[in-house]
Amino acid sequence: MSQVAEIQYYHHGRFRVAGGMLPDAITAYQTFGDPKNPVIVFPTCYMGKLDSQSYMVGENKVLDPRKYYVVTIALFSNGESSSPSNTPVPYNGPYFPTVTYEDNVRAQYAVLTQKLGVKKVFCVIGFSMGAQQAYYWSVMYPDFLERYIPICGSARTSPHNQCILEGPKAALSASKDFQDGHYKSIPQHGIRAFGRVLNAWAHSQAWYAKKGFLFNGKYTNLNDFLREDCEGGLLEWDANDLLTLLNTWQMGDVSLIRDGSQFADCLGAIKARGLIMPCKKDLYFAPEDSQNEIKFLNNARLVIIDSEWGHVAGAGANVHDDVFIQAEVMKFLEEP
Repeated sequence: MSQVAEIQYYHHGRFRVAGGMLPDAITAYQTFGDPKNPVIVFPTCYMGKLDSQSYMVGENKVLDPRKYYVVTIALFSNGESSSPSNTPVPYNGPYFPTVTYEDNVRAQYAVLTQKLGVKKVFCVIGFSMGAQQAYYWSVMYPDFLERYIPICGSARTSPHNQCILEGPKAALSASKDFQDGHYKSIPQHGIRAFGRVLNAWAHSQAWYAKKGFLFNGKYTNLNDFLREDCEGGLLEWDANDLLTLLNTWQMGDVSLIRDGSQFADCLGAIKARGLIMPCKKDLYFAPEDSQNEIKFLNNARLVIIDSEWGHVAGAGANVHDDVFIQAEVMKFLEEP
């Protein structure tokens, strides 16, 4: 990123969420550019921190602060916004309440309108859990949002996706050092197992078959990749944060907000213009889900990312896919 923005914190005070009440809910966010420019909201994904949004934000990138006022916002439970790891008693650790996408988007709306004075959002863009938030934005605030771009995400978490996530959840929660969430030190056994199970789905079978995990010589074999990337990449994360965030992902379903849980009617009522970008070989959010959703969306187009990188293709994981995605996003944003 060509510029570094200070992380800011908005205190909501008492804030109701799906699982109860947070006495002082906090949303972490960053802003880039001139507030007079069109506003783009870019929420984080699973295991995403605010600084991980840099692959799209910066001069000469698709979310250029010289053209747009970019607001990146951290999900609850990501360790920056209110999370099990940073919330004081009595809602610390395993006592942190259940939080949904709807709760997150309500909080984000408050940041934009009450703190930043935003009257209209030009576009919400997001990857994975960020993509699901983009859908929620389009349903919850239809007259506030002009465009939305879900990348490698769906309007509801499919039963298969939910089932996939039960694997890493079980690996962590059943580990000998997790202690039902009351651990006093990092539950390394659980987090390492969690990382191996979760990341098995992050890339496609074709990527593994072609030994993409070697990363052009960075790793010498599969176990090095599993040990350093899949395990090591998670050891800085809090275990309760990982599980609470995972629960938010599993509960995703925009139709629960309106239209009596009628999925087709809910999507059909979206007013904003959409660019739907699934990955052809995504094992979490199958492209078939997006192909089904596009049937009900009245003002959206589908552009499939043809990549063997699978789900992570949408997160700036490689130059080829990143160039393609940013070009499509730029074209969409610049359309009249």
